[in-house]
Amino acid sequence: MAIAQEDSLAKIAKSAKKNLSFSEILPWRSWRLGESHSGLRWLREPLLHFIVLGGVLFAADHFIVSRSNDPRVIVIDAQVDAHAREVFKQARGHEPDKEELYALRRVWLDNEVLYREGLALQLDKGDDMIRERVIFKQLSVIDAGMKLPPYDDNILRAWFEKNRAKYDEPARYDFQEAILVGDKSESAVRAFVSALNAGTPGDVKADLRLFKHRPRENLVQSYGAEFAAALDASPVGEWRALATKEGWRAMRLESISKPQPADFENIQGLVKHDWVDATLAEQRSAAVSALAKKYTVKVEAKRR
Repeated sequence: MAIAQEDSLAKIAKSAKKNLSFSEILPWRSWRLGESHSGLRWLREPLLHFIVLGGVLFAADHFIVSRSNDPRVIVIDAQVDAHAREVFKQARGHEPDKEELYALRRVWLDNEVLYREGLALQLDKGDDMIRERVIFKQLSVIDAGMKLPPYDDNILRAWFEKNRAKYDEPARYDFQEAILVGDKSESAVRAFVSALNAGTPGDVKADLRLFKHRPRENLVQSYGAEFAAALDASPVGEWRALATKEGWRAMRLESISKPQPADFENIQGLVKHDWVDATLAEQRSAAVSALAKKYTVKVEAKRR
């Protein structure tokens, strides 16, 4: 069996560097288009957020041109949804669900508002009508009016405790996966696992993958919550047939490192930096929300 070391984070980072643009600095908003939706954890991951956000900010001047007779109406139509699905699938490897598509619409809507406000202030003059550059100029106008509120160590510590999950070192897993070629039914995987534990895998064709230091949240995202719970209960060094959201897999747990709580005193500088970013992002969000009140937002019937 050939051993292949997984290095997906490095691949994502490499891809992200190629996609960085002015759009990366745009903050997260909380729009309501007739219904309430909870926040999505993947959108709080900066690397993935940059990739998705950079892609969603596709050249859309034709949207403006086609609706120039009513500049205060923003229409989120099937074409916006289709492109958002395409970009999301390229970044995440699967189609967005209802909440994820809604979140992508909100990101697109924020930038559409900034773009139109920039055009209204004639920030496109002397430029090449580049959408991202106009958005960046309009955001710069907003940034010029922002100011941090007074703060001290108590405020930073309270913010740290509220966002502790961001700083605590999670439990990490080392495990192996034997990937069967051909029949991957539950019975076939269980038979293969029995052969592996007996030391006689026979002529079954399979590849071996080694996963190192994977946080539990990554396991849930990749394989599902049921798999993560089953891996927690698995004995170290023994092959097990475990159900995942994509079918049955042959897995062997190698080790689990315990979670380590973060110490505020050791990372106070980082906490301050993050608090400043979050506070300014909230101010930007409020400013864009105020601008958005001048527009009527319409969502056209979805078409696939």
